[in-house]
Amino acid sequence: MGCPKRLLLIEDDVKAAQFLVEGLEDCGYTTEHAPDGRSGLTSALNGRFDLIIADRMLPEMDGLRIVQTLRERRMEVPVLVLSALGTVDDRVQGLRSGSDDYLTKPFAFPELLARIGALLRRKVEVTSTTAADHTRLTVADLELDLLSRRVTRAGREIELTAREFRLLEFLVRRAGQVVTRTMLLETVWDLHFDPRTSVIEVHISRLRQALDKGSRLPLIQTVRGVGYTIRDDGASA
Repeated sequence: MGCPKRLLLIEDDVKAAQFLVEGLEDCGYTTEHAPDGRSGLTSALNGRFDLIIADRMLPEMDGLRIVQTLRERRMEVPVLVLSALGTVDDRVQGLRSGSDDYLTKPFAFPELLARIGALLRRKVEVTSTTAADHTRLTVADLELDLLSRRVTRAGREIELTAREFRLLEFLVRRAGQVVTRTMLLETVWDLHFDPRTSVIEVHISRLRQALDKGSRLPLIQTVRGVGYTIRDDGASA
């Protein structure tokens, strides 16, 4: 049996934090608690955690800003955001910040456990896949190095966020296949929510700008009414 998973809970509500820490510890997770955003960010940057749970509205520093800072520093630890703000726009904003999941308060503890389990399993699957493959993926003149998280096209290095890299990796692994929006939402974001959200289009647009700069061959093709695909020959779908 492996070592217990280490979680960081960033929550300013003392009673809620105590309840969650006790519940998570009872389920076998080693859990550290930070009472505000600034101390939470410090712990996240200096500790080695398998997953971070952060409340959105925190003193000292907003939970989404914590996520953005971690992603800017290329830290890919899964982050689950908790928030009383539950509209589609609120959830989209949370995902755009770089968080991996968004759970609206109030929530049932078993649902929290299920979300945590899904994020941890996904992390293991990505690690296992990386080890099993040859650590590099290529399509046309695009190359992804899965170990260094480096992306190049025709020798030009491309800077991507952790979320953009995950989205691109998912598409490249299925080069020539049509990937639906539902597949992207469920796999890249690990969420089921309003399919009318524009979060996918926003990320695809950013990817296209980054990948196609200086190239006449657009890699990501839109399949109208279905989803997206990457084709070796660049043919329109």
